[in-house]
Amino acid sequence: MEFIPNEHGFLEIRLESIGGQGAYSAGQMLAQIGVEGSNLHAICFADYGSEKKGAPVKTFIRFAKEDVTILNYSPVNEPKIVAVFHELLFKTQPVTDGLHQDGILIVNTDRTPEQLRQMYNLNVKTIVTVDATKIALEYKTKLNTAMLGAIFSSLDFLDASLAADAIEKMFGYKYPHLVKPNISTFMDGKNNAERDELASDADKVIFTRKDTPFGYTTQNMGGEISGPNSYTKNLTASREGMMPEYLTDKCIHCANCDNVCPDFCFVWEEGEDARGRAQMFLRGIDYNYCKGCLKCVEVCPTQALVSLVEERDYADEHRIKKPFNFLGGVK
Repeated sequence: MEFIPNEHGFLEIRLESIGGQGAYSAGQMLAQIGVEGSNLHAICFADYGSEKKGAPVKTFIRFAKEDVTILNYSPVNEPKIVAVFHELLFKTQPVTDGLHQDGILIVNTDRTPEQLRQMYNLNVKTIVTVDATKIALEYKTKLNTAMLGAIFSSLDFLDASLAADAIEKMFGYKYPHLVKPNISTFMDGKNNAERDELASDADKVIFTRKDTPFGYTTQNMGGEISGPNSYTKNLTASREGMMPEYLTDKCIHCANCDNVCPDFCFVWEEGEDARGRAQMFLRGIDYNYCKGCLKCVEVCPTQALVSLVEERDYADEHRIKKPFNFLGGVK
């Protein structure tokens, strides 16, 4: 994509992610490269929502030519490029909302662009996919630099050769050992991005933008918030490609996992031990709340909890719902 500004003189990008995936860092590097290597003005800022790891996060990048001053810090509602850092955000967030009709949608997924277009009925002219999670696991990095590489695969106005310098500035001071792996992650993301573009059917692409249900004229009485994003999460454990697997036959119900879990993910039930005494037994994990931090795996004394590379639909199929009848649980 060439630099084609909108009526305000901006080219705008929105990154849709989950807290902890490093989308804001990717946005900062993207803006830095635009300023230092392409003689552009740029800003990067984010909407963190509840500012909780695992909650949806939107990062906004706005570019402009040197003769245009950027004074607009409002959210990017009509982007030319949208990058989705986790495929299941399609189920909980309007990630393509406002995407320009000739824009580009970039998604972290192991599906092809054609599969993605059919699955979610996407009215987007150009779709780019990359398995950023797999690349990040290979280099033991975060997927943000792989997604940054996929973004650069679709941009002509930014100099990709400057990415190594941007990555070194981002990681070099505190984490110098992560510089080379992240550069490799970036290059693999750029080289492995798969692109699909509509040609004859381009006239079918329709610009859409949904109205928010909670604007200043449509907000609930008293400012009530219906379904905050901490509770309306998708059913995936992983934010970095790993998740805990529970092996019932090895569990001694010691509760070490429950003591270190930051999100109250483990589901217990009362029962009797071999001597007829009352005891709490672990039933499993409510993956609706798990983020894949793997602290439970680290403290489990019997390896009843082990790390597992995230598998499609595994969390949904193995979820043990919490025993309450609100916020997605069951009584």
